Amino acid sequence: MSDLFRKHLEKFIEVDDSEFDAILRYFTLEKVTKKENLMMAGSVCRSHFFVLQGCLRKFFINEKGIEQTTEFAIENWWLTDNLAYEQQGTSEFYIQAVERSEVLTISKPSQDKLLQDIPKMERYFRFIYQRAYAASQMRIKYLYDFSREELYFHFLDRYPAFIQRIPQYLIASFLGFTPEYLSEIRAKKRS
Repeated sequence: MSDLFRKHLEKFIEVDDSEFDAILRYFTLEKVTKKENLMMAGSVCRSHFFVLQGCLRKFFINEKGIEQTTEFAIENWWLTDNLAYEQQGTSEFYIQAVERSEVLTISKPSQDKLLQDIPKMERYFRFIYQRAYAASQMRIKYLYDFSREELYFHFLDRYPAFIQRIPQYLIASFLGFTPEYLSEIRAKKRS
């Protein structure tokens, strides 16, 4: 599994065998079961998760008691509550495994030490955060620009792997739909 992480790193930075071994020492490997929570709302966000295998989601429970999914992460994606992680503060989000998953976990103190000891990782994380920020900007744009149907079809075209792996009620939650409304959109497409 660590080969997957190394290939991912090498998309952004060069690492030799000894550097990669040193980098891995800052992480722990966790195996999580489907629907297992890696983080609970109300707890201090102590970890940043890199998905080696499986799928995670980040969500909150709104004032009506409904789960609202804000992000997914599949292989080679990172997931955390960035603000709470950086401040080592209390999170308003849950992070949960959508399917059985293997993740590399790094704590904030370990990440700080990693960046100090291996400076090229600073460059790596800068690229990662820039891409995440850009994706967030585009999601906000799509929420304003697209009709609900267009939003679903855009998601379908852009992320077909998600449609195959993630239950429809979670996709509906991510897009801000009810599961029933998503079923209506899908039924229209079939007719």
